[in-house]
Order: sequence, then C-alpha cells, then structure tokens
Amino acid sequence: MLGKTLNTTYDAAGNNIQSTLEDGTVVIYNLGDMAWIIAATALVWIMIPGLGFFYSGLLRRKNAASMLWVSMIVLATVSFQWFFWGYSLAFSDGANKYIGDLKYFGLKGVLDAPSIGSTRIPAILFCIYQCMFAAITPVIAVGAIAERARLGPVLVFTFLWSTLVYDPIACWTWNAYGWSYLMGGLDFAGGTPVHISSGTAALAISLYLGKRRGYGTERLAYKPHNTSYVVLGTVLLWFGWFGFNGGSALSANLRAVQACIVTNLAASVGGLTWMLWDWRLERKWSVVGFCSGAISGLVAITPGSGYVGAPAAVAFGVLGGTACNWATKLKFILHYDDCLDIFAAHSIGGIVGNICTGLFAQHSVAAFDGITDIPGGWLDHHWIQLGYQLADSTAGVSYSLVMTTIILWIMHFIPGCRLRTDEESEIIGIDDAEMGEFAYDYVAVDAELGPKAELAGGPEHGRGGVGNIEASHSQPHSIEHEKVPA
Repeated sequence: MLGKTLNTTYDAAGNNIQSTLEDGTVVIYNLGDMAWIIAATALVWIMIPGLGFFYSGLLRRKNAASMLWVSMIVLATVSFQWFFWGYSLAFSDGANKYIGDLKYFGLKGVLDAPSIGSTRIPAILFCIYQCMFAAITPVIAVGAIAERARLGPVLVFTFLWSTLVYDPIACWTWNAYGWSYLMGGLDFAGGTPVHISSGTAALAISLYLGKRRGYGTERLAYKPHNTSYVVLGTVLLWFGWFGFNGGSALSANLRAVQACIVTNLAASVGGLTWMLWDWRLERKWSVVGFCSGAISGLVAITPGSGYVGAPAAVAFGVLGGTACNWATKLKFILHYDDCLDIFAAHSIGGIVGNICTGLFAQHSVAAFDGITDIPGGWLDHHWIQLGYQLADSTAGVSYSLVMTTIILWIMHFIPGCRLRTDEESEIIGIDDAEMGEFAYDYVAVDAELGPKAELAGGPEHGRGGVGNIEASHSQPHSIEHEKVPA
C-alpha cells in the first residue's frame, strides 16, 4: 500500500473516478457506490458497541462494564489482525478452497484494483468494510465469557480465533475460490461466517468454562439489570444492520434497497413473534423479549437478504423468532451455561436463515443489481439449493465447534492464557476483579463475601440479604448509593 503513486482522475461530471493500474488497465468506480459502502462501514462499526450495550444490559450490574470493555477491545484486536494477515487469509486471490495465502500481508498491494467481492468498488474499500464483519463476529462469540472469565486472555483468544476460525470460513463462503462459493452456496451477508461460527464458538466457550457459581438456583434467576441498555443495544444493532445487509450489495443499487426492506421487515416480525411467545407464558409484554426476537429476525434474514422478496422476509422473521426462542431451552436440556443465549440466537438463527434462503431465494431478486445470476432456491424449482445450504451450515457448525475447543484447551495449558476466572472474582464481579472500574457510580457487593468484605470495607458490607447491600466503590465523585441487585 505504501509508496505507490496513484494515477486517478475524475470524469467531466465528477460522478466517477478513473484509475489506471500498474499493468495499464483502466478501471472506473462510481462515487455513489463508494460513498454508500463507506457509510455502510460506519453503520456496521456502530453495531459493535451496540452489541456491548446489549450484552451489558442483560447481565448483573457487577459485570456490566466488562462487556463494554470486551466489545471495544475485540474490535481493536481484530482491526490489527485484519491488517496483519486477516484480510489476506480471507480474500486473497491466491486462495485455495479453504484459506487464502499471504499475498496481501500487511495490506501490501491493497489499493485501487477492483475488489474480489465486487468490481464496482476498489479493494481498499472492500477491505475496511469487511474488517467490520471480521470484528463483530468474535464480539458475538466472546459474550459467552460473561461473568466467569479473565479479560486478559480474551485478546489472545480473539487473535487466534479470527485467524483459525473466522478467516477460513469467510474464505470458503465469500472468496471466489472458496469451496462453498464454488459449490453454489448462497450467503449474502454472513449467515455462516458471522452468525453460525460465532454462535457455535459461544457454545464451545460455555462448555469449556463450565457453569457459573449458583447455576440451577435462584441466585442466577435474575432479570436483566438494565433494560435501557438492552433497548439501546438493539437500536444500534438494528440501525447498523442496514449497512450490514444493505452494504453487502457492494453498490448503491436496487438490490441494496431490497436488502434493507427485508432486513427491517424480518426484524419487526421476529420481535413481535418472540414477544408473543413470551406473553403466552407470562402474560407480560416484554421489551427484552421483543429485542431478543428482533435480533433473531435480523440474524435469520442475514444470509438471504440479497436473495429474497418481502413476503419471504415475514417467514424469516416468524421462523427465526420462534426457533431462537425455543432454542433458549436447549441449555437446560443439555446442561450448559450460555447466560446470554448466544448459541440459540446466532447459531440456530443462522441455520434457520440458511435453510430459508435455500427455500425462498429467487433469481429475480438477486438480479436487482443488474449483474447477479443465480438459479434460485425452491421457489425457482432449484431443489438442490437446500442441500447446498445444509452442507454449508453443517460445515460451519462443525469447524467452529472443533477449532474453538482446540484453541481454548491449548490456551488452558499456556501460563497466563487460561480464560476461567477464580471463584472469588466471580463472586465480587468481573468489573471489580479484572478492571477496577464500574458501569455506574455504585455497585452492590455480594453477601457471599462475608467477613472478607467486612474487613475490606467496614461493617456495613456485612448487613442485609444477598443483592441488597449498600456499597460504594472508589471512583471519584461518587455521590449516589442505592440498594441495587447484584
């Protein structure tokens, strides 16, 4: 990238930019297409802290700040990994069917040539747009560490997981040389590379870390500590998903608009579906349930957003919201502790989306960009497409589960890299134990600390029942002390 002199000019109207490559080839890019993908990049970026807020609100107060930390630190780690070799491993044009080479190591040569994703935008723009996908995927997965993991090893895990899990799956799905791409699998915006891979990784993390203290008792039957954070996170995710799916058209065209329409519709229907399932049981209109369903609908529509019409989006929302809602019961049946239901929402939601894409994909919708030509799915009587989708989904689940487990257990035996925290840190909260910072000006100290808490903070720490103890932390300007749930 460095040291190269660009030979670029604008056309007379100023609507297009013309670049002459080193081999003399002249390429033309529309500035409107480029502007939309730049905007879409920012939209996907804002989803990352949005996911942090969503996760943070669902947890107990004493672990709230750790999820905000995770969202930003993983973003930073993957941004470096993507520059270092992630982009080359995923999108090198020297790739084999499974992973790329190091042709673009350090982004060398990634500049004005047409991207491997679309000839309508340059490689440098495609690179930063795809970096946002690479960043949000491990953020989804690492949510599974909530309330019981050390934070330092997260950086190591993120770099390794992005390299060994995300990049190969992205390569075989979206790289023109990847096996799923060549087979004919349809994944518009990341059903397998983003959602199935991260959701399955969350299951592997949950199994590795084991259950939290108090699992199966009333202690963990808590409600989200901050519903406002859950709503805020959902708003940012929904908002950003227009860039996530709409931007995956890699051009400002009718296909991008259609992707935005089905994205919004599937999210709306998914939210209503989940909320109604919850109302059936509790006769309460849950905003957390609506938000969970909206995210399930968004996950489900992701692989099919550039291939299906609006009526199909309703089916994506209903099936996604229903399947993900019911899948939250799997952790009780199989006895694993996925406290944020990441496997249910993302892996199951991604599988549902992939299957629905095989059923509802249409040649006519894909052709909205004037370029794409696919045989479609079952609606177009292309019956084998469902088989392609199932093969891709199965490969994604299997590969992510096995590779994530291997990474975790290798780290387990490396000094300083073990993820699982100790019991005391789990009791006082990851925010205090690992960060020394808190999401609020007050935090509850768990009664389980007993005499140790009394010695550390005075006799007031020994009063009251569990989750109803006043305590101030040491941050300056702390003026409000409330009785709040732990």
